This record gives sequence, structure tokens and C-alpha cells, in this order.
Amino acid sequence: MKDLFFRRHRRLRSSANMRALVRETYLHKEDLIYPIFIIDGENVKSEIGSMPGIYQLSLDNLMEEMTEVASLGIKSVILFGVPFEHDKDEHGSGAFHHNGLVQEATRLIKKHFPEILVIADTCLCEYTSHGHCGVVEGGTILNDASLDLLAKTAISQAEAGADIIAPSNMMDGFVAAIRAGLDEAGYEDIPIMSYAVKYASAFYGPFRDAANGAPQFGDRKTYQMDPANRLEAFREAESDVEEGADFLIVKPALSYLDIMRDVKNNFNLPVVAYNVSGEYSMIKAAANNGWIDEKAIVMETLLSMKRAGADLIITYASKDVARWLDEEGKEV
Repeated sequence: MKDLFFRRHRRLRSSANMRALVRETYLHKEDLIYPIFIIDGENVKSEIGSMPGIYQLSLDNLMEEMTEVASLGIKSVILFGVPFEHDKDEHGSGAFHHNGLVQEATRLIKKHFPEILVIADTCLCEYTSHGHCGVVEGGTILNDASLDLLAKTAISQAEAGADIIAPSNMMDGFVAAIRAGLDEAGYEDIPIMSYAVKYASAFYGPFRDAANGAPQFGDRKTYQMDPANRLEAFREAESDVEEGADFLIVKPALSYLDIMRDVKNNFNLPVVAYNVSGEYSMIKAAANNGWIDEKAIVMETLLSMKRAGADLIITYASKDVARWLDEEGKEV
């Protein structure tokens, strides 16, 4: 045995304090972005069946939710609008209406919680009668005709007080069109958090229950990315950087950690992981059946995203994570 040489890695794992001393990756409350679904109507707080603990909220119930968010120390929220079906039309005009759901929710939050960053999801699908993210003609999603509507939506959200615009539509040129529209309207200082790398994923199922936004025909594979492709992510992200994006979202997160690391290694912008609805719901379902330790699995999952290069994480587990971080002393 005296002649053996080998490295003793366990020396740095000998106690909790030793492990903390050499820990490489941390999760902080400031990393969390909490999604909120704003629905038409009054006195609505409707739990989403496929997303336990997540609710569709009418504007009159938003302040209760925001009070909890603020008390937990969560600094950022992202807003999604869920209009009545009869208010939807072919061009998604509710998305850019002055008194649209996201616009009104933004005004309310900025009035009562001005310190919280409001990120506005900028898309048309929740507002279109056909459920697609752009203008449809003859069964085809028209790219260029959609850009003006997306820019109008972004401008109306900025006018309402949104701190960050987050376009999720995946039309070619959407960042360029929105950046030009914001600048022309005098919102040069409003950043764009682009859904730069967004795959056509089966993990979005519960979100479509939450947003009532499933397409009425076909699918979104002509504009969202093929899950088999890696190099395409470089092209998409590079285009958005050139067009003026300030953040780059990778969506989904768990099955695309390799892509997240690629984006982080190749672009000098903050990277945002979207821990999507299907990822959240699978953990919730397993936890509710007593099959897993929910806290341990969620924390390990989010740390994997940070380790893969995420600077920020959009996650439905934000409130739970904030509580767990308090238990652990603000970081883990």
C-alpha cells in the first residue's frame, strides 16, 4: 500500500462546511423569475389541473399573489395573458390592446410593487382564434406579416410599464422588428429577453392548459425548433444577438442542458433557462405520489441548469424554492 499513489478527492467532502467551502455552483433568489397567468373575469383563482400549486388569476386577485411573491424576496415575474375565447381574433389584437391583460397587470404591479421587475411575454398565440403565434393565411403562418403585430405588442407592453420584453413567437426577425419598434417609440432602454432557442417540445403540454393556447390546427414545428438539432441553436442565438437581444432564453431546460452550455460558451449575454411546465408537473406528480423528495429533486434540477450556464431561471417552483432557500440560509 505504501507504494500506491492516488488522489484523495474525499478530503474535500469530509464535512458540510468543507463541502460548502469548495462548492462551485449556487442558486440565489435573484436567479428566479416567477410566471403568472392573468385571466379575464372577476374573483378568479383557478388552480391549473396539470400544474398543482399554479393558478390562473383575475386582476382583482393579483395583488394577493404579488404580496406573497414580494414577501418571499422574488425580484422578477413574467406575465402571460389568458383572455376570454370570445375576445380572441385572427390577428390576436388583444395582445397589443392598451387595456390588455398583461398591460393592466403590469400597471397594477408597478403601482404597488415598483421594485419588482415585470417581464412581459410578447406573443400572439394566447390571443389568436387559431392559437398560432403569428398571422395565418390559407393554413400557413406568415412570418413577415406577424412582425408588425409583435412590435405593436411590445410597444404597448412597454407603455404599460414593463421592465423587460420577452418575445416567444420564434418568427424570423422578431428581435430586429421589436427592437426597431421600441426604439422608434422612445423605449431604447427597455431590454429584450429573447426566446432565442425554443424547441418544439412535448414538455409544453401543461402550459397550454394554463394559457388556453393550444393551436386549433397543425402544430408549431414550422417555427419552433426540431429537438434533434444542436447547430441550429447557434444560428438562432447568433441572429438574435446581432438583432439586439439583451438576454437569451433556452426553452425547455432539462432536456437541453447541452444546448444551454453551448449558448453560454459562445455568447456574452445573460442566459435564461426556462424550467417549463412539463418539467414542473412531472416532479409535482411524483412528489404527490410520495415517490421522490420534492425539495431535493427541484434544487438538484435547478442547480443543474445553473451549472450548465444559466444565469437566471424561469420556474413555476419559484415560491417553493424561495422558501427552501430561506431554510438553507438564502443560497444552496
